[in-house]
Amino acid sequence: MAFVIETNKLTKAYGKSRGIIDVDLKIEEGEIFGFIGPNGAGKSTTIRTLLSLISKTSGDAKIFGLDCHKDRVEILNNIGYLPSEVFYYDNMKAIDLLKYSASFYKKDCTKKIEDLANRLELDLNKKIEDMSLGNKKKVGIIQGLLHSPKLIILDEPTSGLDPLIQKKFFEIIKEENKRGATVLFSSHILSEVQKICDRVAIIKEGRIISTQKISDLQEQAYKKVFITTKLEASSILLEGMSDLVVQGNSISFMYKGDCNKLVQELTKLNIQNIEINEPSLEEIFLHYYV
Repeated sequence: MAFVIETNKLTKAYGKSRGIIDVDLKIEEGEIFGFIGPNGAGKSTTIRTLLSLISKTSGDAKIFGLDCHKDRVEILNNIGYLPSEVFYYDNMKAIDLLKYSASFYKKDCTKKIEDLANRLELDLNKKIEDMSLGNKKKVGIIQGLLHSPKLIILDEPTSGLDPLIQKKFFEIIKEENKRGATVLFSSHILSEVQKICDRVAIIKEGRIISTQKISDLQEQAYKKVFITTKLEASSILLEGMSDLVVQGNSISFMYKGDCNKLVQELTKLNIQNIEINEPSLEEIFLHYYV
């Protein structure tokens, strides 16, 4: 199995402040891997440590089988990186910045720049200081993809983009992946990860608490139950229940456990209507943070 990114107990400490602790990641060649957690969980610190933008405290990190620190220059030639916040020289035109970025690679990136700009509806002749946050983010996207990198690292990539451009952005990333690029997609917006990723790692307070397929995350997790009774609803207690809400003749709760036991318990109620649904990824995610 070829791993494009592989870390072993990767740790970055900031004195008394928390960074990341014993982060283990194995991202396979050709997959779109989600990295999710709320702001401050350690996503950006992990990415910056991988890229050797900040030095690790301990542990190991490899990209393309190469040491992230010792072989940094060789690695970065084959990576496209979009940071969560982009900062540029304001008085430059977008096209000048992108041509300058392209000059570091031994290939003609002109067509790729023009194609991406057209699809993202970006005016390349506009000065960066006159651009909105969304258009600056578009410049960052093009800068990260113009050289058709083997590995694309995206840190909160959709902030500032309107829904239509977000849709186009996801289409572009899927095409890059189909071309052969591996993608690390970091976000706190779980619906985004659900749309595009094969597997996902959940990070909490600097530690990876779960790594699994998106499909498994949903199938093995909670069910969302809504019940309407013919009479005033009474509270029910069952192991695996949480977030119980009783209002009038309706009951709602989350359930994780044996569905047979759930059905047996529900037969004790005078049920008028029942719905058992898959929860959203957002709802599943909240239960990792209780």
